[in-house]
Amino acid sequence: MMTYAFKAIKANRLKTSLIILSLIFSITSIFLITSISNGVISMYSSMLKSDGDIIITQKNISDTFFSNIDINLIEKINSLDEVIKTSALIVGASMVEDLPIVAVYGVSENRFKNYELVTGKYPKQGEVLLGKSIYESLKNHNEILISNEKFRVSGVFESSIGFENGGAVLTISDASKIFNKSASMIMVNSKIDTDIEKLVNKINIFDKNIEAKSTTNFVDNYNQFKIIKTSSNVISFISFCMGLLTIASILSITINQRKSEFGIKRALGISMNKIVIQIINEALILGFFSFFIALGISKSVLYFIKNSSFLHGYVNGEISLEISVFILFTTLSISILGSIFPALNASKTDPMILIQGDKI
Repeated sequence: MMTYAFKAIKANRLKTSLIILSLIFSITSIFLITSISNGVISMYSSMLKSDGDIIITQKNISDTFFSNIDINLIEKINSLDEVIKTSALIVGASMVEDLPIVAVYGVSENRFKNYELVTGKYPKQGEVLLGKSIYESLKNHNEILISNEKFRVSGVFESSIGFENGGAVLTISDASKIFNKSASMIMVNSKIDTDIEKLVNKINIFDKNIEAKSTTNFVDNYNQFKIIKTSSNVISFISFCMGLLTIASILSITINQRKSEFGIKRALGISMNKIVIQIINEALILGFFSFFIALGISKSVLYFIKNSSFLHGYVNGEISLEISVFILFTTLSISILGSIFPALNASKTDPMILIQGDKI
């Protein structure tokens, strides 16, 4: 069966090329949309998970950028026996020199160790620590303007998290003045074997305007992650449907041009089931071939995006095994569904009509 499928593919090179191009376009779109959206979620969740078992934000906020909680809450939290360490973080975005938007982090002093120094030292008041990516794109490496405030560059750090590597880190007091807030969130590190949910309940009692959650629970239920995932799924589904319609149309034309071939095979006693299986085999071969080409193209595009100085690491995507298996399954589904409908349509036609060349 596979031998006949390969021969048929070679015999219809123009249509085969069109099908492959359509598949590659659809698969690459799904790869990029899925991997980039997952990359954004992975980067931000990694940053949140890097320091703390519990995350505290303002209650009923849609995004951490809008959260504002009293940093003095740390004193009360530290009084709990289960707590080892608490740290505060302000997240925001601002214009930096000629760059229209840069991630800015205000952090408490005990969180500076999360940023691995390449050169220099951690910032004091009036100073800024720059991510390597953003540092390399600036003309002035000694002083920068953040929201019309001048800061001296104290050092450079490197991070595997794109958001951080392309960002600027300030003392939390300096960030507080820029963004007019006390803290965006507080991270709590607890002792081993602590009942996290009980600790969460204790913390929530301190202030009716805060919401404490375990870090895992926070990441799993973060509204922005849900929006990104939903948007990604919708766009991927549209790409899937476009690919399916295009391939089904091309295969319908191809099968219509091969009607005499199918008619002769039917007249020779070859069952239509075998012919349909042959067409599906052709589609599967094209699907596998297109998948690996699209995988190579997607990895090249993602590498360029990751290392683009223009994007400063804010956009990143990793093609995991899970994503690859999902997209391979999607590719084969597109190929089979796109081929099976015109094949079944041909199977219902009388062999004599097929040989005579009437429309299917």
